[in-house]
Amino acid sequence: MAAATDTHTASLAIAQTAELREIGDVAADLGLAPDALETYGRFKAKVPPDAVAHRDRAKGKLVCVTAVTPTPSGEGKTTTAISLTDGLWQLGQRAALCLREPSLGPVFGAKGGAAGGGRAQVVPMEDINLHFTGDIHAVGAANNLLAALLDSHILHGNELGIDPSTITWRRCLDMDDRALRSITAGLGGAKNGEPRDTGFDITAASEVMALLSVARDLPDLRHRLGAITVAHTRDGEPVTADDLDAAGAMTVLLKDALKPNLVQTLEGRPAFVHCGPFANIALGTNSLLADTLGLQLADIVVTESGFGADMGFEKFVDIACRVGNLEPAAVVLVATVKALRYHGEGSLDAGAANLIRHVELVRRLGWEPVVAVNAYPDDTLADLHHVRELALDAGARAAEIADGFRLGGEGTLALAGAVLRAATRPRKPHALYPLDATIEEKLTKIAQRCYGAAGIELSERAERDIAALTSEGLHDLPVCMAKTPLSLSHDPKLRNAPAGFTLPIRALRAYTGAGWLTAFGGDVLTMPGLPADAAATHIDIDIDGRTVGLW
Repeated sequence: MAAATDTHTASLAIAQTAELREIGDVAADLGLAPDALETYGRFKAKVPPDAVAHRDRAKGKLVCVTAVTPTPSGEGKTTTAISLTDGLWQLGQRAALCLREPSLGPVFGAKGGAAGGGRAQVVPMEDINLHFTGDIHAVGAANNLLAALLDSHILHGNELGIDPSTITWRRCLDMDDRALRSITAGLGGAKNGEPRDTGFDITAASEVMALLSVARDLPDLRHRLGAITVAHTRDGEPVTADDLDAAGAMTVLLKDALKPNLVQTLEGRPAFVHCGPFANIALGTNSLLADTLGLQLADIVVTESGFGADMGFEKFVDIACRVGNLEPAAVVLVATVKALRYHGEGSLDAGAANLIRHVELVRRLGWEPVVAVNAYPDDTLADLHHVRELALDAGARAAEIADGFRLGGEGTLALAGAVLRAATRPRKPHALYPLDATIEEKLTKIAQRCYGAAGIELSERAERDIAALTSEGLHDLPVCMAKTPLSLSHDPKLRNAPAGFTLPIRALRAYTGAGWLTAFGGDVLTMPGLPADAAATHIDIDIDGRTVGLW
């Protein structure tokens, strides 16, 4: 395994030289006729939600891929999900993959792209990582239209009596840009609006992206957009996008973005890549429409929940599965030698404490996970097998080495077999908290049962937010926690399996269109910044017009 060179350059070269199937042929593998597609060239297509609305077919089985607490460079959930899908096809299963769309912020920032790597990629990789079909741009346009209409309403008489100090709606941009985190808008005189402090979120952290990911159809999208709360009146009443007559135009901007995008893996297998809510702030899953579409067409649907199980899988169970009436048949938990050494300060045995926590969490939510030990080229077989044994000792249903980066589907045949066996086992899914619990009780349950905290500490603002949200009747909504993904705690410096800490909650925000409350733990930011060595500085174009340096 160490003979292969895990480089970003090699992955880009593999993607650029791959022989892609026509997208109509890929769709045909799922039983989709050509007239069901809206093609974007030869290798991309959108599938309207009603393409299979009347298909009388039993639902397939859903497999969710999650992971241990990642190192800053990630642990390969996407690579594992892609190669697992290819492996399932090699075992005779009609499988479909469902992933999120990459955001330009990470692509040009610290993380790089999100289309997989090596022999486990979704293609066309460059398109998917960059502008793709324009969905994320449409989300930004709809978000910023609402912001513009809000400011315009206040300028032109403020008929609704909006209190500008209560405005929570922020503009967004699909780029890491720390200079826009906190700004003052409306400067330059009365004709430019009333000055106020505001800021930008990255588009993937916006509520529009969040609600797009859970919308069932076009009418549901229109309803959710209209329900967005942007501010309050001077009398304390909520002001929505419908109050500003904004939701109709926003829906028009998003009507094509609502349709799932169909592409393919390097092995020519169908992949839906749709919506991109961040997991450290938002829901962290692809669209429920893509999942539903896949379940109508395939025997097995492989999806992914972002970052570790504490950030991604908990939200998937407590929010996405509730909204979409989904129930995974099996859960794959990705672990790596690198991650366990990182958390164990060089020791695999010490770092296993983090793996144990995540296995326990998945089991607490009702599933016995299958651990995928994702192989890196410089891993030794001894280390990989040791992590596999640690996973079994931790209580995993099964554990298999996955070498999808180097071998594609062939490298995940053992994992695919274990997943198929796990998908036939009984499970007892249950949410971490009941919806009728108080907001503080929900926060405490997540902190204690999911993160291992002793409890929570509410800032004065958080206490005011909880009181206001409760008085508005929003206490029965689920909670979407925003915190660092690099620790089970709120502090990225606390590696491995911290316990006994107190989780600080600094504020809460109602996402009334999406249908949940977002709680901000620690110093998590909704607009990232570029690192000193940004990925963008390595990207260029050669004399033949080919992209170089994209990873």
